[in-house]
Amino acid sequence: MSTANRLTGRAPRRRDRRGRGLRGLMYPVSTPAFRTRAERFDAKVLEALEPIEARWGPELADVDLAVDDVPAVDRTSPDEVVWGTGVLADVGVPLAHLVPAGVDSAGLPTRARIVLYRRPLEARATGGEDLADLVHEVLVEQVAEYLNIEPDAVDGG
Repeated sequence: MSTANRLTGRAPRRRDRRGRGLRGLMYPVSTPAFRTRAERFDAKVLEALEPIEARWGPELADVDLAVDDVPAVDRTSPDEVVWGTGVLADVGVPLAHLVPAGVDSAGLPTRARIVLYRRPLEARATGGEDLADLVHEVLVEQVAEYLNIEPDAVDGG
C-alpha cells in the first residue's frame, strides 16, 4: 500500500473499475484480428489490384491508387449535391473517383489517380467476401475508364 493510501486508509485505485476485466490488447499485434477496419480495407484493395496490375501493369504505370474514408462534398445549393466527371456513384453516393492527370494550383503536373471511398463501399457490402467482390468490381470499372476500354476487357482474361 502506498504512503497516501496508508494514511487515508483507502484501498488503492485499480484499473478494473466496474468489474470489466483488464484493459489492453486482446489480440497479439502479429495477428490479422489486430488490424483496424481501414487496414483490412487497404488489404482488400491491394488484393483486388493484384490480378489487374499483373495484366495491365505497363498501362497503369502512370496512375496512382488512393483510399479516402468519404468523398468531399461540393454543394451547389443546400438541397443539391453534384458530383463531377469520373465519379462512380451508387444511389447518389460516390464509391470511387477517377481524377485525370493535370496541373495543380502551383502549376506542377499531377498524375492520374483512382480514389476508392472506404465507408460508402463498406456500407454497400453485406460481409467480408461481398466487400472484396465490390472493391474488385469498382476497381475494374475505374481502370477500364482510365484505359478507355470495356470493363470486361480489364477483368476478362
